[in-house]
Amino acid sequence: MSNRVWAIYAPVALALSLVQIGLYQPSQLPFYALSFGVTAGLALLLFYAGGFGGADSKALMCIALSLPFAPLLLFSPLLAVSPISQLIFPITIFGNGVLFAAASGVYMMLRNVFWHKKRGDKMFPGNLASESISKKLLVLITGYKMNISKVKAKWHIFPMEDIDDSQANLKRKLVIVPREEGREQIVERLSNAVNAGKIDCFIWATPGLPMLIFVTLGLITALFFGDVVWWLVQTVLG
Repeated sequence: MSNRVWAIYAPVALALSLVQIGLYQPSQLPFYALSFGVTAGLALLLFYAGGFGGADSKALMCIALSLPFAPLLLFSPLLAVSPISQLIFPITIFGNGVLFAAASGVYMMLRNVFWHKKRGDKMFPGNLASESISKKLLVLITGYKMNISKVKAKWHIFPMEDIDDSQANLKRKLVIVPREEGREQIVERLSNAVNAGKIDCFIWATPGLPMLIFVTLGLITALFFGDVVWWLVQTVLG
């Protein structure tokens, strides 16, 4: 997403929030700064740790500028409003988003299990079997097996494996964090290996859903249902 979006969004959101809080709740200004500071710190930490993309981080910070506190006068959440929602609303949005992301991981895992049972093929054939358990687990919850021809045809699908053909024996390896840069070259290498009969046509791939989608779902859920994480904790603990 273009940086122009955030360059326009951020100052407008900041100006409107400062005017609203300054006119009606000036005592909340320190808490506004706290909400943005905590959210920005979390967004930057996740970005530099590789858990967030640039657009994801900017979106979360812009949300903090425009919705620092739960808008309870406009929305009455059905489930629960946590103390965090009232003080740092973006954290609730983030928590809900993470929950949706985790749910997608469960779907991926089940899809992979059904694929394995249906076809009877190995999930990690050849050299992939020697990859670490942590890598295999991450691939299982973020990707699935797909025919290389479909990966080539769909630009938004990213391969989660690559090959090293610099030596006599071709070596397959998992790619945990697929990137748009170099995608075409990886797909071409895999396609050539399939055509040469060196590997089977099914490779690990991922739709590459940005966290921004889950953050958006988290925002909608937070407005209408509240802090789902808080509600689950309360339900489990009684």
